[in-house]
Amino acid sequence: TWMIFEETTGGIVVRAMPAYQAARSVPHADHYFWTYAIEIENRSEETVQLRARRWRITDANGLVREVAGPGVVGDTPILSPGDTYRYTSGCPLETPSGLMVGTYEMIDVKSGARFEIAIPAFALDGPSAARMN
Repeated sequence: TWMIFEETTGGIVVRAMPAYQAARSVPHADHYFWTYAIEIENRSEETVQLRARRWRITDANGLVREVAGPGVVGDTPILSPGDTYRYTSGCPLETPSGLMVGTYEMIDVKSGARFEIAIPAFALDGPSAARMN
């Protein structure tokens, strides 16, 4: 079962669906791994392009890691009104749970105006939480 976290900014919906990956985790070595699917749906009237991402990843010990860079998974997708773009990525942690939150830098293709949209905060729940599902 996927938990879905959703946030809407200016008519653009971002959905995050994290999943703990037991097969890629080594708990006795403090290595825990999640994949997450992100879906970006353009419900606005404008054609937009995703230009950059900024993540804030916090582990269970309160250690914060900032990750920023161009595009997502090597792509800078253009979304016309009604389009949905989906990608999957991963996140390793040294603790069995954590939290991710962030923003995407977007551009209005017609006007060139830059703006940010929110990526919803989502929990990375580890093995104990995964077993309860």
